[in-house]
Amino acid sequence: MSKIYDKYMEIKSRSEIKKLYKIVDAINNLEPRFSELSDEQLQEKTAELKAAVKEGKSLKDIRTEAFALVREASKRTTGLRHYDVQLIGGLVLSDLNIAQMQTGEGKTLVSSLPSFLFALEGKGVHVITSNEYLAKRDYELIGQIHRFLGLEVGLNLSKMETSEKQLAYSKDITYGTGNEFGFDYLRDNMVMSESEKVQRGQAYSIIDEIDSILIDEARTPLIIANKSDVSIELFHITSMLVKSFQPDKEVEVQLSFRQVHLTEEGIESIQKVFGIDNIYSSEHSVLMHYINQSLQAQFILRKDVDYIVREGKIELVDAFTGRIMEGRNLSYGLHQALEAKEGVKINEENLTQASVTVQNYFRMYKGLSGMTGSALPAQKEFMDIYNLDVIEIPTNRPKLREDFPDAIYSTLERKDIRILAEVKKYHETGRPILIGTTSIHQSERISALLKKNGIPHELLNAKTEEQEARTISMAGQKGQITIATNMAGRGTDILLGEDVAKLGGLHILGTERHESLRIDMQLRGRAGRQGDPGSSQFIVSLEDDLLHQYDVEDLEKWTKKMKSNEKGEILSPDPQKFINKVQESIENQHFSGRVHLLKLEDVLNQQRKTVYEMRNSILLSKTLTDTVLTTYNTVYQDILDTYLPDEVNMEDWEFDRLHAELSNILPLSLAFEELSYKERYQIEALVSPDLQSYKQDIAMKLQQEQAVYETRQHLLNQLDLAWVEHLDIMEELKDGIHLRSYAQEDPYRLFQMEGYKAFQETLHNYHHSVAKNLYNLYNRTEEMEDTSL
Repeated sequence: MSKIYDKYMEIKSRSEIKKLYKIVDAINNLEPRFSELSDEQLQEKTAELKAAVKEGKSLKDIRTEAFALVREASKRTTGLRHYDVQLIGGLVLSDLNIAQMQTGEGKTLVSSLPSFLFALEGKGVHVITSNEYLAKRDYELIGQIHRFLGLEVGLNLSKMETSEKQLAYSKDITYGTGNEFGFDYLRDNMVMSESEKVQRGQAYSIIDEIDSILIDEARTPLIIANKSDVSIELFHITSMLVKSFQPDKEVEVQLSFRQVHLTEEGIESIQKVFGIDNIYSSEHSVLMHYINQSLQAQFILRKDVDYIVREGKIELVDAFTGRIMEGRNLSYGLHQALEAKEGVKINEENLTQASVTVQNYFRMYKGLSGMTGSALPAQKEFMDIYNLDVIEIPTNRPKLREDFPDAIYSTLERKDIRILAEVKKYHETGRPILIGTTSIHQSERISALLKKNGIPHELLNAKTEEQEARTISMAGQKGQITIATNMAGRGTDILLGEDVAKLGGLHILGTERHESLRIDMQLRGRAGRQGDPGSSQFIVSLEDDLLHQYDVEDLEKWTKKMKSNEKGEILSPDPQKFINKVQESIENQHFSGRVHLLKLEDVLNQQRKTVYEMRNSILLSKTLTDTVLTTYNTVYQDILDTYLPDEVNMEDWEFDRLHAELSNILPLSLAFEELSYKERYQIEALVSPDLQSYKQDIAMKLQQEQAVYETRQHLLNQLDLAWVEHLDIMEELKDGIHLRSYAQEDPYRLFQMEGYKAFQETLHNYHHSVAKNLYNLYNRTEEMEDTSL
């Protein structure tokens, strides 16, 4: 099915390119006329195009002229002229699709075309890069084209003050990282005043390296958290306990799914240690949470792969770039479990205040598009989740790079011997070599191997983004050997040094296959840019991490059949086909994981929308009278429904609780005895004068500015508190959902149902706390001032 889909998309892509070339011809026809215009006349064209959009013309109606205008402005400011294939890329983006363009084809310049076009609507365009170094670079390089044409360009950085961010977002085009735009969205929904917001909304987004951001980072939600109390002693105990557990004895470990489960033997061990009968009972839910996190830390998260220990602290590693993620912590006690595992100081736990997945943040944009060199293997996922087509853009010049088949060895030792031989062979010719690894640990291992053999090289580990880009850019110089994680320096071209092309260009040596074919494509794509010569090869072994995640039985069956030469290189049965099969299997598992996450997140996303709409309503309301009175009506009816239920006889109604609850939300003049043993309609008639009088008092109070301010702060604080507690409840539900699937229950339907119940309970608690607290607030103020607020 996948191959049929891929073939269909290939035909569709070719057909689309053929149509777009007609528009390119029209853009080219405008070039002579535009080149004769003065700078001032070109800038006037921008105003004309803006006016045309205001008058009702669509962006497609004006894009031929807009693209011709940007091309001419680029020639005058940067000295760069868009190739025809770059115009094709820009047209694909303007149609809200993904442009697959090979490394070195000038994706950055391509982005100048749709960003200008989208900006003509005046709603703001967000251009997303993979790091802040690239955001600054593109802001300066491409920004000069747009500024020349009369547009304003902004830069959104993580360390900026609110006023600086507001200025950046007010511009026609704003550059920044995906994470920072997402965090700003979350922070905007935590402000206590509308004037503190920074974003204007989500109109258009153009994402560079779109597969990295929308797929590779999609399993990690964006989270804003605060500190909460943890039991350090309990983390120490659970960590020590699970360290004694063995796979296939006390636990079952599934690395490919990043899951670990207790066996019956493991459950009995825990219950014996803690002296309890049932670890899964609700009274032991906190203990179970600590145990689950300790299991994840011990059996799933790997030192020097997923994290490093530096200066007594756990620092997370980005699995796709190999970079240290400064200041990032795991949530829900997992970071503390890692600290206990590694014997470093255990810090306070992060309590989530706001969160959103990458998928749901970017799906809010009216127009989403992006560029990459490796989207095709994930084109079905892009369509299913983001409704984005992938269109492959022709290269400006024919590709000369030679991609050799993988060399596959039975052991790591044999593989290293071949890697060393290959490095020496290419280094002797003067050709530069880029050695790609899948982790910091592996890059350090290869570096030690070369050092031991006296081979000079540059190791690219844990450097700043700017240093990383500089090192990668020099990797094409004669005789240069660079070791880097596969994704390091992504977005930076490697230019060949003098005479290097004559020697054969840059050679890429991959030391392991990545879990994703797309990452391997990115590594290969480092060589052979813009028709340069080059070559690539992966040298791998059956002891690589990738194989550890594959089905053990299938691997054993294959290894029994394999045949090797005297150097340990596997010759049959078709090792390339097997490695591809392993990689595809793991990619499918990751895809399933992202779909699973999205299904669960969609439940929370609807709840988030509801809460954020409530928040915005509170922020924007001038008097809050309707909001507060609606809350009182809701709570009043809810109290009557709770203590005077129709299905229960009057004799069993809780009149004492009814009187107490009503006294908590309004100045009740009736004694308990006056409400007892009466029909509901009689009680409503008795309470009505007090209720109506109090509601009139509230309406009067909320005509005063100070009362509105205090009420608004109170409503927002209560809503935020309720939302934080709800996020914690939903995370616990999510954690336990896999256990329910073992009981032949549909986990998604259950999560939806239980999530809905939890959300209704959260809203119920919020309204009740607001009614009680506002009553106390208003009464306290009256007592203090003997006047209304």
